[in-house]
Amino acid sequence: MTYAEPILRLIQELTRLPGIGEKTAERLAFHLLAQPKEDGLRLAEAVRDLKEKVKSCGACYNITEVDPCAICSDARRDREVVCVVEHGKDLWAIEKSGAYRGVYHVLHGHLSPLDGVGPENLTVGRLEERVRSGGVKEVILATNPTAEGDATAFYIQKALAPLGARVTRIARGLPAGSSFEYASRTIVSDALKGRRELSP
Repeated sequence: MTYAEPILRLIQELTRLPGIGEKTAERLAFHLLAQPKEDGLRLAEAVRDLKEKVKSCGACYNITEVDPCAICSDARRDREVVCVVEHGKDLWAIEKSGAYRGVYHVLHGHLSPLDGVGPENLTVGRLEERVRSGGVKEVILATNPTAEGDATAFYIQKALAPLGARVTRIARGLPAGSSFEYASRTIVSDALKGRRELSP
């Protein structure tokens, strides 16, 4: 005996999520089946809204409902300082620290030649355009302290070197191999304050 087609479809879709194996997907599918219809439809509506209403900010490429995003629209932010992060979740980890009042640039990943991710797959070119257009005095490279994050920071630093902006890298307040989303506010704040100049 096999499950009904809608259950099988849901299990298959759930297994595509990170960290969800077949047994967990099965448990989640039957949990949803046991819930009132309204609960399941609310979840479906939230997923639909996520895919239909959330987009990239045209200025910083952070995820947002409005373009430009709330950070880019905030007149109190220092537009002369741009903090470069790999993902939107890294941006929010820095925001929670309360230690940074500049603007951001979200790369949507990091360089990973083994996975076929090159500069053309990220927003590096748009960052170069942003710096080239003027008004940016400092670019803080806040990529994660991993091999890929370091390689991405090195590539960006080389690309921006001729454009005249000061390029700094966050201090190693974050343990090597970790990610921003798991760091405490204090660690993120210390990393930002201890950033250093990168030499060409």
